[in-house]
Amino acid sequence: MNVSAILKLAASMAIFGSIGLFTVNAGIPAIELVFVRCICATLFLGGLWFVTGGHKTEAWNRKEAIQILCCGVFLVLNWVFLFKAFEEMSISIAISIYNLAPIIVLILGAVFLRERVTIGNVAAIIVCFMGAIFITGIEHLHSIEAFMNSGFLWALLSAFCYAMTMFLSKTLKNLSPYATTFLQTIVGIVMLLSMCDFSVFHGLSAKNIFFILGTGIIHTGFVYYLFFDSIRHLPTIIVSVLTFVDPVVAILLDITILSFRPTWLQCVGILFIFGGILYTVLKPASSAETRKQKKLAQ
Repeated sequence: MNVSAILKLAASMAIFGSIGLFTVNAGIPAIELVFVRCICATLFLGGLWFVTGGHKTEAWNRKEAIQILCCGVFLVLNWVFLFKAFEEMSISIAISIYNLAPIIVLILGAVFLRERVTIGNVAAIIVCFMGAIFITGIEHLHSIEAFMNSGFLWALLSAFCYAMTMFLSKTLKNLSPYATTFLQTIVGIVMLLSMCDFSVFHGLSAKNIFFILGTGIIHTGFVYYLFFDSIRHLPTIIVSVLTFVDPVVAILLDITILSFRPTWLQCVGILFIFGGILYTVLKPASSAETRKQKKLAQ
């Protein structure tokens, strides 16, 4: 087992788990924060791509490049909606709903690619969406307006856009992750440039600037480098398990630093969501590993 790769992936997920904390302390709206994030990622990852000479060995394909640009639209919208959700609701609730993305990918695969869905998958989907209802604190929402203003829709839209990014990326084979991310963050800069209100950057404190740059350089540039550099050396089941470090860290930071106190129903919702996701992610991975071992033993 590659211990170095495991540590890198665990570190990347743990750092990414703090993005909600950085977002709420940045002091600027979601669109402007994502714009800065795209610039930082483009410079950091693009710089690595060029310095290491990776741009010289890329197998460029027009169809795949267009597909990557489409993925970029959903990736950027995913960030914007997630940061909007952080503005309206607690980090724990937003990140739990956001992590419904693998479930949405499962549904998309069944509908559009006719991928096989088991009874266990259907049960996991039902459990996850029940958890999403519980986690919004539905007992405190007495009107449609209160529900609409709860941030639930922003979080669900972020999960959907994240799922679309993963779904459209499933067939990408030629370009490297660095080239892919470079193109996608360029898309983000172009998309958001005309939407940005640059006046929000006036009068920021040193603390705000630290959290803004941290969101871009640390959570996008450095974390993506660790992530891409580690997953190529690890089996699917290890990657699947370690990705859960992200929401665990996010929830722990929300509780210990931001003093979030979930209700018992929200706790049930969190358990439902991550229980369903854990089953969905690990079941096929463990089955694949078992088949691989049986094949090697023959």
